[in-house]
Amino acid sequence: MNNKVLVETSARHVHLSRADLDVLFGKGYELTNKKDLSQPGQYACEERVTVVGPKKAIERVGILGPVRPASQVEVSFTDARTLGISAPVRESGDIAGTPGCKLVGPNGEVEIANGVIVAKRHIHFTPAEAAEAGVNDKEIVKVKVTSEGRTTIFDDVVVRVNPNFSAAMHIDTDESNASAAFGLVYGEIIK
Repeated sequence: MNNKVLVETSARHVHLSRADLDVLFGKGYELTNKKDLSQPGQYACEERVTVVGPKKAIERVGILGPVRPASQVEVSFTDARTLGISAPVRESGDIAGTPGCKLVGPNGEVEIANGVIVAKRHIHFTPAEAAEAGVNDKEIVKVKVTSEGRTTIFDDVVVRVNPNFSAAMHIDTDESNASAAFGLVYGEIIK
């Protein structure tokens, strides 16, 4: 069993629907790939938006492509407090009943009724990678991240298995800072 997994920090970002992209950047606008991400087909974009909450706004928030069926904003708890939004911990895409916010782009703004979440820490695996690690889709595991003076065991890590994934654990910036998970970091899956 290979119980090591790459740990990546997922900073605050926005996923946009086609309709919201059209309002924020102009009808038919196409996102510009700045950098491919570890998950196949996913990329960081050149474009940025402002996320506006009841308390404050956060400017220049990155967009991840490609477009999604629904717009979604993924923030840390620190970001959520800054915005004045009580964002729940959810898996990406699970946005029913979550709070919304305003998004401001160069060509317009949209109010999303829901979609602001703190992403649940998770591990992406292909079926073969999951089998090699001895885990199953939707299984909850612990991951130990060893660092100088900040070794941390993350509990409640959901395993997500899909043939289109690539092995990587995603934590947010609060979690990364708390565990000193800087640079090239590997975690150890504990059952």
